[in-house]
Amino acid sequence: MQTVPAIETAPIPGAYWQWRDQSIYYVRAGAANPQRPPLLLIHGFGASTDHWRKNIAEVQNHFQVWAIDLLGFGRSAKPNWQYSGDLWRDQLHEFIQEKIGAPAVLVGNSLGGYAALCVAAQRPESAAGVVLLNSAGPFSEVEPLPEPPPMQKLIRTTTRSLFRQAWVSLLLFQWTRRRATIRKTLLKVYLDKTAVTDRLVEEIYRPSCDRGAAQVFASIFQTPPGEKVDRLLAQMTCPLLTLWGEGDPWMNVKDRSQKFRQSYPQLTEYFLNAGHCPHDEIPDRVNHLIQTWMDAAFG
Repeated sequence: MQTVPAIETAPIPGAYWQWRDQSIYYVRAGAANPQRPPLLLIHGFGASTDHWRKNIAEVQNHFQVWAIDLLGFGRSAKPNWQYSGDLWRDQLHEFIQEKIGAPAVLVGNSLGGYAALCVAAQRPESAAGVVLLNSAGPFSEVEPLPEPPPMQKLIRTTTRSLFRQAWVSLLLFQWTRRRATIRKTLLKVYLDKTAVTDRLVEEIYRPSCDRGAAQVFASIFQTPPGEKVDRLLAQMTCPLLTLWGEGDPWMNVKDRSQKFRQSYPQLTEYFLNAGHCPHDEIPDRVNHLIQTWMDAAFG
């Protein structure tokens, strides 16, 4: 079994940025380097800047590092809006333009990876490069999916309709946000179970108590489909590093890796002995790979 390294993770003071009349939480660490672009760390669904604490503690010694809570998550505001990749794309783009002041290397895990791709493809002036860790997002279907049997189609339609009901999503939210449920979920997606600490569970639980958190959760079931990953990659021109935790039970890593390489053959890629969140599970390895790639990509 792997052992999480003893990386110093003392809290890094954060600040708030006003965006569209909403408070957005972020942290900044490390000194600006005119020879290297800054890093912007983007968490996945249900996580926050806290999820990057092991990475910030080390990487700040080599680069200027920023991390941000996406609208609807962490310590950022949770308005009753329609959430989508386009919304987070605009948030990240405007944060880079207004606060960072230079194109950044966007480092995203899961949902954060998809948001990073949206920025790099559709707001390229803000992206110097992209690092993806078990990135989410749909690919285009090569062939149309076969029509499901009538009963399966009815069940799917009924289920989708059910989850759009406010009372159903609220019940599901209340169950999902329980500390015991959070821990159980993390134990499924981390290979190294010792990385699932009380602190990690609390960091995910705490934002779920904020006003508006239930509405954000419910909105996910009504999020319009975003741009397909292959189409985003077709618009990208910046360096790309993909890191895959091979033990991820939520995605077929080999299949997604192949699709990424087909759409963006110039990428750099590594497979890691970790689950869905390799940056938190094996931070020393991820930090080293990011630093090595940055040295090669930006000199």
